[in-house]
Amino acid sequence: MSSEEKRIGIEVDAGKLFFFLAILLVVVAMSSLMLGQMRIPPGKIVRILASRFFPMEPTWTLTLESVLFDVRLPRLLAGILVGAGLSVSGAAFQGLFRNPLVSPHILGVSAGAGLGAALAILFFGNIVAVQVLSFVFGLLAVMMTYGLSRVYKTTPVLMLVLSGIIIGALFSAATSLLKYIADPVNNMPSIVFWLLGSLNNASNKDMIIVGPIIIVGIVILLLIRWRINLLAMGEEDARALGVDTGRIRATIIICATMISAASVSIGGIIGWIGLVIPHIGRILVGPDNKRLLPVATLIGASYLVAVDTIARTAMETEIPIGILTAMVGAPIFAYLLRKNRSGW
Repeated sequence: MSSEEKRIGIEVDAGKLFFFLAILLVVVAMSSLMLGQMRIPPGKIVRILASRFFPMEPTWTLTLESVLFDVRLPRLLAGILVGAGLSVSGAAFQGLFRNPLVSPHILGVSAGAGLGAALAILFFGNIVAVQVLSFVFGLLAVMMTYGLSRVYKTTPVLMLVLSGIIIGALFSAATSLLKYIADPVNNMPSIVFWLLGSLNNASNKDMIIVGPIIIVGIVILLLIRWRINLLAMGEEDARALGVDTGRIRATIIICATMISAASVSIGGIIGWIGLVIPHIGRILVGPDNKRLLPVATLIGASYLVAVDTIARTAMETEIPIGILTAMVGAPIFAYLLRKNRSGW
């Protein structure tokens, strides 16, 4: 078989995979809308959704319509955007740093956003302040990381990673201090629950404000995904091919940071997605970011929606998503490391 035939075969397989993953996302999304304390049949879901676009005689209660549009649909959209955003950010970071152990949290985004949320819960006590301060402090953490890494007027990858670890540790320590001084009855449980991750507070307003930020970041990363391939070859080779490595690196970091900070502002700290999902995508389609990033986007969206559905339906009380993603992600990642120990 010639190389051209092999290339065409890979593209056909990738096309089939994209179609399968898109269908899987639709199935998972419909299941998320159906399941809960109030079960809604799929046919009724379709009719309720269609009633917003076509005149129909309602055969359902206003309570059912409110549950669908005000509770489950915003939560579904949040799960899709956060899962897709964290996954594509993780894949982009791993390609940029040429390191399979890198995730969107490596630059201190989660630690900074966690401190902002803890401050908002402690001093303001409303969800709007939590989302605003978590987003602002997430961006602040990355700015501090980038500023610290330029101590030698350059930004080598190793200095950037080490700076992210330092800044993340600093913000995590500040968050621990806030938890220590917080009211153990009123504030402490809220801080801990939020840091564990949950889409319980997602609303239509959140999707209007934060959703476009995540979407823009995802679109930009998808548009420049072929340049990430060049960066993965090494900066010297990329510059030899005429790529402005500094600009592309800054674009990737900014977009991934925007996505991560916006995701944390909606659902708290949800770990392992940006680390595990790109590995699964790499097994399916290989390391080529032109196929890897779209596949990771679809897998991440389906995965987080499925986990969120389990989190709110498995028990009478909701399980924090961060617990489930860690329980599922850690064994999967250990298996992938053992199976693919020869390289990535």
